[in-house]
Amino acid sequence: MDLTAAPGSSPAPPSPYPYAPPRYSFAETPVETTTRLRPVRPRHPARTAGAAACVVLGLGLIGGAVTGTWLTGDSSADPGARTAYSEGRSAWHSVPVATLFPATLKGDGAGPGATDRVWTRVAVAPDSTCTKGLDPLLLKTLRPVGCARMVRATYTDATHSSVVTVGMVFTEADTEGMRALDARFTGQRLDRRADLMPRTYAPEGTVASGFGDRQRASWTIHVLTEVPVVVFAVSGFADGRPVGTPQPAAEAMAAGATTAVAQAGLGHEAKGVADRVERGLRRTVTARTEQPG
Repeated sequence: MDLTAAPGSSPAPPSPYPYAPPRYSFAETPVETTTRLRPVRPRHPARTAGAAACVVLGLGLIGGAVTGTWLTGDSSADPGARTAYSEGRSAWHSVPVATLFPATLKGDGAGPGATDRVWTRVAVAPDSTCTKGLDPLLLKTLRPVGCARMVRATYTDATHSSVVTVGMVFTEADTEGMRALDARFTGQRLDRRADLMPRTYAPEGTVASGFGDRQRASWTIHVLTEVPVVVFAVSGFADGRPVGTPQPAAEAMAAGATTAVAQAGLGHEAKGVADRVERGLRRTVTARTEQPG
């Protein structure tokens, strides 16, 4: 409603711009007007003291609320605020697939002996619940943080000799929950337990079609704490050969490791792909939180 319109005049048509700048007229000199002030009655001392007390109490409540926000980092005062957790939790459906899982991943120095690696995306799985991509025991381990959604993709190296399934579990937890889960994985070394290995995604008609549970060779699981996501990857031979003793990526990448998994660089494959996907997610979430709301 135009409050400057003259009485009885029609309201001005709406502006085609959502935020039209105010109109000023520099050609006219403001007309000074004088309004007769109403007489002010003397203030009663008790009423004045009561008003002062209300002001002090109000300022104290405001100050306490502001201090609480600083201490807890609570952004509930601004429901539209973009945070790493709000943006990260919704990234599985709000970020393009090609951003979450690029067609090509470059791993400079990611191979054994700091050799370069390049991985090509074979296929992307439809988003799903965690029951399709996680063994029951790993699903139980992640239950405290909840599973909002899971996304996965499978890559192969430049020589098509290895395949890697990489995935992200988007949880329902807050910062405290993710930190607790990270502390548990780290303290109990859960990321090195073979019974907590993620499952593979083996699309038919691709180089990864024979990549099943028995072909899993090396894996990595990383619980993020700045976003509510768990990143994992599992690697294997592209020719479908079974692996009798899988080895966690951290052990397969260790200096002096002589197992077949380590010698084939499958620990580096799993860790390299997982790291690149994780870095991409971090960059994306950071960019989205910096955008104006």
